[in-house]
Amino acid sequence: MKRFQLGEFEEIVLLTIGVLFGEAYGVAIKKYIEDRLHRNVSMGALHTALVRLEDKGYIKSREGESTPERAGRPKKYFEITALGKKAMEYSKTTRDSLWSALPKNIFGIRKA
Repeated sequence: MKRFQLGEFEEIVLLTIGVLFGEAYGVAIKKYIEDRLHRNVSMGALHTALVRLEDKGYIKSREGESTPERAGRPKKYFEITALGKKAMEYSKTTRDSLWSALPKNIFGIRKA
């Protein structure tokens, strides 16, 4: 299987786009990560991650409607591509494999 490259923050952003399914735009993604993970996210860092994910083909964007509240600028919505879903599956499988390989007593639990 092809090796997919996802950084930790990229993975969080990708997962959040999936959670927000259809409503994933910059401010909503930032707010969800901050609320759910209690982690401060700068718009610059988020924008950089979104550009990287789009460049890798893991997400695609579309423009929504313009609104007066946004001075006529449309929101940019993001969704996960088929390649992005494969990258997510690879990441989860890799992590699950590593977690299952940990010795049972690593957290102080004695083997039965």
